[in-house]
Amino acid sequence: MSDRYAIVCAQFYPELAERLIASAQAAFDQAGCEPAECFEVPGAFELPAAAKFCAQSGRFKGVVCLGAVIRGETDHYDYVCAEAARGIQSVSLETGVPCSFGVLTVDTLDQALERSGGGVRDAGRNAAEAVLALERVRAELS
Repeated sequence: MSDRYAIVCAQFYPELAERLIASAQAAFDQAGCEPAECFEVPGAFELPAAAKFCAQSGRFKGVVCLGAVIRGETDHYDYVCAEAARGIQSVSLETGVPCSFGVLTVDTLDQALERSGGGVRDAGRNAAEAVLALERVRAELS
């Protein structure tokens, strides 16, 4: 396994995706890591499969999963959020490769903008830092 990390990012909201990726990459840079390799998927529902492909490749120490789901007028939001979260957690537990959940699950675009790129509730940075923390635990126990 290399010292590289992967980012898989849902592109349904391109502006949010860019902001999330930039803040995750900044966290890796600040930690002294190489830039993460990025993989794009259409939406949050596809994140678990992409995370599993990355985890099973043996190329990455961890996978950061990023995206945004903004509540609409139907139940679609609930299904996508729940399955993305469950799927990403399953990948991490099944493969032993740390995977983090940096998917914004919000009611409005303004809330998403507040949580993507800067500030305390920066989902991209927080997700990258979570993967780094999990990798430190795994390394310590190896």
